Amino acid sequence: MNRRTLLVIALILLLAPVRPAAAAGSEPWTWPLPGHDVSQRFDKPESRYGPGHRGVDLAASAGDPVRAVAAGRATFVGSVAGTPAITIDHGSERSTYQPVSSKLHVGDAVAAGEPIGTLLGSPSHCAGPCLHLGRIAGDNYLDPLELLARGRFRLIDPNGTPPAPPAGGSGSLGRPVGGPVTSPYGMRVHPVTGVRKLHDGTDFGVACGTSVHAAAGGTVVSRSSSSAYGKRIVIRHRPGFETTYNHLSRQSVSVGEHVGRGEVIGRSGNTGLSTGCHLHFMVLKSDRAVDPAKFL
Repeated sequence: MNRRTLLVIALILLLAPVRPAAAAGSEPWTWPLPGHDVSQRFDKPESRYGPGHRGVDLAASAGDPVRAVAAGRATFVGSVAGTPAITIDHGSERSTYQPVSSKLHVGDAVAAGEPIGTLLGSPSHCAGPCLHLGRIAGDNYLDPLELLARGRFRLIDPNGTPPAPPAGGSGSLGRPVGGPVTSPYGMRVHPVTGVRKLHDGTDFGVACGTSVHAAAGGTVVSRSSSSAYGKRIVIRHRPGFETTYNHLSRQSVSVGEHVGRGEVIGRSGNTGLSTGCHLHFMVLKSDRAVDPAKFL
């Protein structure tokens, strides 16, 4: 090989674009449950022990098979604070699953999509059965949807019976927080006044400081504070259709601001006429309160 040829090869190598190394943990994950409706998104805590949501909640049914999101090895199979849980090490990152009755043992190798256990109905911090899926790198919690969202497809038999629609409401609104429903819409005796009256929304039992998310995209039309509803945010999604978020400890958006579905608009609290930390969520149609469950 002559000097001229060597110079040409060197020039080609110098000018060729450099392909960056793949980021650790950047391989897409497979969805661990069929359907995988997200009922609560990731909300990174402001501090190591601060409030937040350290994963995503996927609504499902008790008894559904739970599958590994990627190939790896089980490093924990047991209970965390009384909740059955599994941890799988994928190399640079780990995935966690709870509450799950496991068929694995520590040290077992698993493939992506391989069944690792069965979803339990309880204990659950959701209104119904759900899988809490976590993603951890070192001591840092990361958003699982960054890897899951790339492959969100459901395969159905084109010659078979169409799948049944999801149970519950229309799904036009997303849940503003996780946690159980502690008081649904309807008539009840008010826990503070003792008067029997309409409970004009749905209460979700969550700790003070939990991120509250917009149930749908819209415009903030009110940011107020009152003796009854406490700190309150009202979002208009279309003419005659609004959602309200009440008893907040913090309001993070301003009147006139446009927010997207799932965007954090405040933090849950105990302001106003309230007996404890929770979110009172309302849906208004033509300024009249209706049952939020019909839309969630």
